[in-house]
Amino acid sequence: MTGSSKQRGRISRAPENFLSQEQIAAVSSGRRDFLRQAMIAAAAVSAGAALPLRAGEAAGDPEILDLPPWSKTLGKPVASNPYGSPSKYEKNLIRRESPGLTRVGAASVSFAPLQGLFGIITPSGLHFERHHQGWQDVDPARHRFMINGLVRTPKVYTMDDLMRLPSVSRIHFIECGANSGMEWGNVAVPTVQYTHGMLSCSEFTGVPLSALLEDCGADLKAGKYILAEGADGSSMTRTIAMERALDDVIVAYGQNGEMLRPENGYPLRLVVPGVQGVSWVKWLRRIEVGDQPYGTKDETLHYVDLLPDGAQRQYTSIQECKSVITTPSGGQTLIGQGYYTITGLAWSGRGRIRRVDVSTDGGRNWRTARLETPVLSKALTRFNLDWQWDGSPALLQSRAIDETGYVQPTMPQLREVRGTKSIYHNNAIQTWAVAPSGEVSNVQLG
Repeated sequence: MTGSSKQRGRISRAPENFLSQEQIAAVSSGRRDFLRQAMIAAAAVSAGAALPLRAGEAAGDPEILDLPPWSKTLGKPVASNPYGSPSKYEKNLIRRESPGLTRVGAASVSFAPLQGLFGIITPSGLHFERHHQGWQDVDPARHRFMINGLVRTPKVYTMDDLMRLPSVSRIHFIECGANSGMEWGNVAVPTVQYTHGMLSCSEFTGVPLSALLEDCGADLKAGKYILAEGADGSSMTRTIAMERALDDVIVAYGQNGEMLRPENGYPLRLVVPGVQGVSWVKWLRRIEVGDQPYGTKDETLHYVDLLPDGAQRQYTSIQECKSVITTPSGGQTLIGQGYYTITGLAWSGRGRIRRVDVSTDGGRNWRTARLETPVLSKALTRFNLDWQWDGSPALLQSRAIDETGYVQPTMPQLREVRGTKSIYHNNAIQTWAVAPSGEVSNVQLG
């Protein structure tokens, strides 16, 4: 697999790129002594790559003494790039497909580059993809959305109809049920992009499904379930309990301030917060209200949990509390001893993250990480921890706890109840091994 050059680049730069003097001045007073001591230690062991501790110590560096060409020339016209795109120097930070994961490319996966992202919002162009029959760019003028079944008045909505209605905007994560699936029996997956990259988080805008069901007069006594159907070639269909449909589900047309991207379901998709991504039906064309689960192929044969005795647990949907360290992570290399920030993401399909603990010794000792705001329900939460690396081997882990009190399990704990042949819903603690050389790799403990 490819894609590690960008990952190494983000953490393999000289230490001065990790913490500038301006950043040091911005940190809280409680951390000031720790950071100062860490930088002094880094300077002692990394001759020629020390942080500039005082103004003027960077004298002699031509990159700061001499004005570069772009400081002495006229820039590009305002209208030269009508739809913005990333810098050419960020060209390696892209979604990547795992070779051989599926038989045909149209039914494949592209993984989000978690190792190179900041905060909690995934740029729309880097949002992970999972398709069952390829993606389509649907004409919004021809797209229709229907609600039928156990309703008083079946209705068909155009996009114009939907976009005239009162809308909501909320930030939520979406995770494929198969995210981390290769980790059940294969520890060779090299990077966090491939272990956890079927995960993204966006601000979604649309109409609450509850309002549309009310508009059609849904029978809430007999109607215990809904069936969501997509307009793609696979006609993806999923059963969702009515209780959840009436809670926080959105019929969404917007993502991160603009219309959905085609590969993310343009012009209309379902947003089912906290539930595995296959239920977030793209190119949404129909909701049917019924009195029992529909038993479609992708909820009876696929996206099920294989238990130790060989039984299949169907209709599993909640993405349980989970976290992962994104930096340092597999494929990256630490340059020199000294101060680093351990950073990562935590999420739970049951609500907010309450705490994240981080271990650098394989789970023997834990420290509580900082949760960066905002901390939202059913959204990614960014965590950070200060770490002084002394050059010795380390085993990095994160363990999330959500507001229900659920604690993210270890892999042995998860295998005890789920066996070793599962694919879906792996929320076990991930371990990254740091070698004395600074190279970071994927390992499993226990």
